[in-house]
Amino acid sequence: MTSDTAFSAKGWTPDQIGSLKGKSYVITGANTGAGFQAARILLSKSAKVLMLNRSAEKSDIAIADLKQEFGEGADVSFIQMDLSVQACVHKAAEQVLETLPHIDALICNAAIAQVAKQEITVDGFESHLAVNYFGHFILCNRLFERLNKSAGRIVMVGSEGYKMGIKTIQFDDINWDTNYHANNTYCHSKLAQMMFAYELQRRIKKAGKAVKVYVCHPGASKTSLINHKASFFSRLMFSLMAMSPMVQSAEKGCYPELMCATEDKIKQLAYYGPTGPLNWVGPVGECKLENFALDHEIAARLWTLTEEKTGINWQLRAADATAHFATA
Repeated sequence: MTSDTAFSAKGWTPDQIGSLKGKSYVITGANTGAGFQAARILLSKSAKVLMLNRSAEKSDIAIADLKQEFGEGADVSFIQMDLSVQACVHKAAEQVLETLPHIDALICNAAIAQVAKQEITVDGFESHLAVNYFGHFILCNRLFERLNKSAGRIVMVGSEGYKMGIKTIQFDDINWDTNYHANNTYCHSKLAQMMFAYELQRRIKKAGKAVKVYVCHPGASKTSLINHKASFFSRLMFSLMAMSPMVQSAEKGCYPELMCATEDKIKQLAYYGPTGPLNWVGPVGECKLENFALDHEIAARLWTLTEEKTGINWQLRAADATAHFATA
């Protein structure tokens, strides 16, 4: 159920990345897991990496480890950002704009998953949707013009979970107050994230902007995504799965997002990740994309709702018009 015509039977690997000297990459959630491994590989190719992480302590440790590996001259730094707090995302975006004169790619890697009990953020939203979707929606908007001037990319790290759950957007109860379910709600947030990316592709094309948007997934990878907030059963099941060959390393889990951030031989209206059994592991290439993720009517309705919930007025117009924000 996969298509991999651009690469060999081994799929895409970081060996296909040339020198990235002079290029700048912004990665959310990069102090551990796939995000950290993506930062490692980008630094190994002489890129500049700016991490957007919630934990300052973990970020300091991650940067120390990277500098130990690549030397004190490794161009890596971080800005503290909590995707669940919209004001914090705006503040971090301002700091990014003050720090980076150009951005070659924004990699939306950070996520939470399988939160056992419903959590509502300070802005009043279900936590999966707030972190995985709303926070990245705001960040993409705030950095869009800098990306556009750089002819840069947005990489949306989705999940095979988008195929699970209700397979649409629950507009009548966006916070899942009546039917909260740790897995369904996570899948809902990842589908929203992916639908946003494909809708953004459409709007960019119509406006004649230079930003490219790519969507990928990491497969099943050994990361800290399933943490103490998940149920005991979820943690037990993943720990058992992690010992099997059906779960790959965090390093291999970062390959799809790196490909989308650097590779020219890929198309935008596609979905990339491991192409082996269940798309959990295997060579990285193009995976089957389910039609419901491309539902234009649902995506447009979601876009309107999201602008309302985030206070973002994202206007993409042709010619010299720009994407901007306005707080409600």
